Amino acid sequence: MDLETIRVFIMTRGIDFGTKVLAAIVLWIVGRWAINLVAGFLRKMLGRNERVDPTLAHYLSSILAALLNLILVLAILQVFGVQTTSFAALLAGLGLAIGTAWGGLLAHFAAGVFMQVLRPFRVGDFVTAGGVTGTVKELGIFGTTIISPDNVVNIIGNNKIFSDTISNYSATPVRRVELTAKIANGVDPVDAASRLRAAIAKIPNVAAEPAPDVEILSFTPEGPLLAVRPYTNNDTYWQVYFDTNRAIVETFRDAGYPTPETPSIIRRVGAQGPQDPQATQSS
Repeated sequence: MDLETIRVFIMTRGIDFGTKVLAAIVLWIVGRWAINLVAGFLRKMLGRNERVDPTLAHYLSSILAALLNLILVLAILQVFGVQTTSFAALLAGLGLAIGTAWGGLLAHFAAGVFMQVLRPFRVGDFVTAGGVTGTVKELGIFGTTIISPDNVVNIIGNNKIFSDTISNYSATPVRRVELTAKIANGVDPVDAASRLRAAIAKIPNVAAEPAPDVEILSFTPEGPLLAVRPYTNNDTYWQVYFDTNRAIVETFRDAGYPTPETPSIIRRVGAQGPQDPQATQSS
């Protein structure tokens, strides 16, 4: 190839190809901007309607954005002269391979549709789903975004969530805080439980109904173990959790209760070995 041939090729084919590449880039940038604008507009319009759940609004806007992106890709292929009919025939010919590769995505999509219908949770709910605990940020086409309490963004496939156990802590008005308190042997457990009930009732955001539960849970060598279970709204769960722990410490300290201690076993051993098989126990 001489320089003249290369120059003629660039002048004829190169300029045409470069123009198509530039047009495709412009179309992609403008198209993506328009898609985000339309999807955002739909999300805002649905969000203004009180009868439309925010979860459904996010889901519908995600589906619209996916369809518009597919149309955008087909439009860019048209710029390069690829006929959409030929492209569809190619996809049909590779249908088995594509179906196998996309089987998981289709399962996630179907699970997302079922979750929209059954509504096990909504955007803003505090849940445990797919092995992740946190606040639901978005229910997408293929995956759900959950922000865990340590502020980590977790994206879980919808099929994994739908096929596993879902715990929704925001579904009911109140949630029970699970705590325990151990008292020493010799301390009256009834008196300790009574003091704790009075102290917990004064904690802000503790629900009056149902009333806090403070009962004997079990008996240990160190002393009785009390179950301490106040109820509160999910939004104030951790505040009540920590305040209840503080109330346990302060109540037992003000009452002068001793610290529970583990009993020790003492065995008498003679010069030639154990002489007394019986053990004496002291606290």
